[in-house]
Amino acid sequence: MKYIKFNYFFIGLVTLLLASALWPAIPWHTGKQDSLAQIQARGVLRISTLNSALTYQQIKDQSQGMDYELAKRFADYLGVKLEVTVRPTIKSLFNDLSEQHADLLAAGLNWDANRAQEFVAGPAYYSTSQQLVYRVDKPRPKNLSDLQGTLSILEGSTFAQTLEAEKAARSPHLQWATEQHLGPQQILREVVEGKIDYTIADSATIEMMQRIYPKLAVAFTVTEDKPVNWYIGAAQSDSLHAAMLDFFNQLNEQGTLARLEEKYLGHSGSFDYVDTRSFLQAVDTRLPTLKPVFEKYAQNFDWQLLAAMAWQESHWDPHATSPTGVRGMMMLTKTTASSLDVSNRLDTEESIRGGSEYLQRLLQRLPREIPKDERIWFALAAYNIGLAHLMDARQLTVNQGGDPNSWGDVKVRLPLLGKKRYYSQTTYGYARGQEAYNYVEKVRKYNLSLVGYLNEMEQQPLDTPHSPSGITTTPLEPQLVMN
Repeated sequence: MKYIKFNYFFIGLVTLLLASALWPAIPWHTGKQDSLAQIQARGVLRISTLNSALTYQQIKDQSQGMDYELAKRFADYLGVKLEVTVRPTIKSLFNDLSEQHADLLAAGLNWDANRAQEFVAGPAYYSTSQQLVYRVDKPRPKNLSDLQGTLSILEGSTFAQTLEAEKAARSPHLQWATEQHLGPQQILREVVEGKIDYTIADSATIEMMQRIYPKLAVAFTVTEDKPVNWYIGAAQSDSLHAAMLDFFNQLNEQGTLARLEEKYLGHSGSFDYVDTRSFLQAVDTRLPTLKPVFEKYAQNFDWQLLAAMAWQESHWDPHATSPTGVRGMMMLTKTTASSLDVSNRLDTEESIRGGSEYLQRLLQRLPREIPKDERIWFALAAYNIGLAHLMDARQLTVNQGGDPNSWGDVKVRLPLLGKKRYYSQTTYGYARGQEAYNYVEKVRKYNLSLVGYLNEMEQQPLDTPHSPSGITTTPLEPQLVMN
């Protein structure tokens, strides 16, 4: 990512200098439309995207997703409103550009030489690899020549070029089908449900979907990391492209891009099939009775996060006890429970109320300089390791030239609190910093699983059977959302 950002900074600088010199003084004589002027005159930036946890989705009337948040900021940068159109397939996205129904595509799309011939790519904002996936209870292929079943890919994706190159170079008998009516998430569901044996998808989408469908398994990585970009039409003017470059440069300089990357991609890591499946089974069997209590005491944060936190603490066992003396659903110490008026730590409702209240107090005591969308991760770390040790980690971050208000910078310093070379420099000394790091990462993963899983449940018909290993849903129709 550093290499990508380094390049688009200088490309953006040169583009801006040229654009600022030319567009105020002369009309465009290249035959291109001044799309930036049209957007500003219209007062609306139109984007087309795909429905996924990483790009765009609506949960309880709230819009989420990395591409959505970036697009909303870009619309604010241009001084216009944002109009979001959700399309079901990659091909329909590019049709929107070709037919000028969208100003840009913000959908986690990889750069591709064929696409670059017809469309203009914006700066890369993260990167993904292509991976071959299968169902975990099926034989695992070693390479593309080892496939024993149906391989299907999305129409309009970059995966066809990858397979064509593989077929020409090493696998002359390689065959695949092209799915015309599926999106990236839908085709992965087809694998989980056994309708197709293999598909290729980008690593970021796969990792998100594994949190909901643990039977989705990665066989091997097909390509190295490739940049992910927005796209605009080739007929659009250079002014929109220049504005896009300047916008991303500003986000990079302000640290906003790094925070969004941490928010949506920072929890990535090894996937534990057994752990995720056990959690989703408990969501089906035990959460329904606990949900009203989590909702009652969630206060200023989502109840799903409180539930994910309780699972990490005790696996929703109200009688859980650790060797260090913490007890109950939220694993409160005796001292903390007393300060929260929790008389019985083994009482489910008292424990959840106390844990939620304690987390809220920690949030309030954090420095105000910490960005709003990252405060919860700092608070969770403090819940595990103590606020004093968290402050030590922030100071270590400063000492090493990092940003103490960036969770991405601070979390990598937490494990240093367990090493004498570093904790000897701190005010409060030794702490199990690696445990705090793992704690926050696991809570984030459980929260992602829970939110995604419940969202899938809400989308399917009531009479459709489901399990943690596979959920049947109907494809989304195109949606139009104004923000």
